[in-house]
Amino acid sequence: MVNFADEWEKNKVKIDKDKRLVVLDEELEGISPDELKDELPERQPRTFIVYSYKYQHDDGRVSYPLCFIFSSPVGCKPEQQMMYAGSKNKLVQTAELTKVFEIRNTEDLTEEWLREKLGFFH
Repeated sequence: MVNFADEWEKNKVKIDKDKRLVVLDEELEGISPDELKDELPERQPRTFIVYSYKYQHDDGRVSYPLCFIFSSPVGCKPEQQMMYAGSKNKLVQTAELTKVFEIRNTEDLTEEWLREKLGFFH
């Protein structure tokens, strides 16, 4: 199991189907949302992403919200979708995440999309 306290800011995690555990898949550092979308599989819901984003508010303040992004592309196997959807809720609850987003099309993951989503959390 991934130690989220130490690993939040730079990791993609996935489910190890055989062990039935959420495990570290890949560490990514200094990557933009636009670059991140190129790292996501287009037809497999195999990715949970915890992304620390530098967000500049309209009043000039800067914050670094932790965003949980669940990739659930259209056209993937129903069995995989159910396994990831069921694990997502437990993971979000255990990690106490509040900024949770889902994408159905990997092309939607852009800096503009993320800023728009975070704008609801003023």
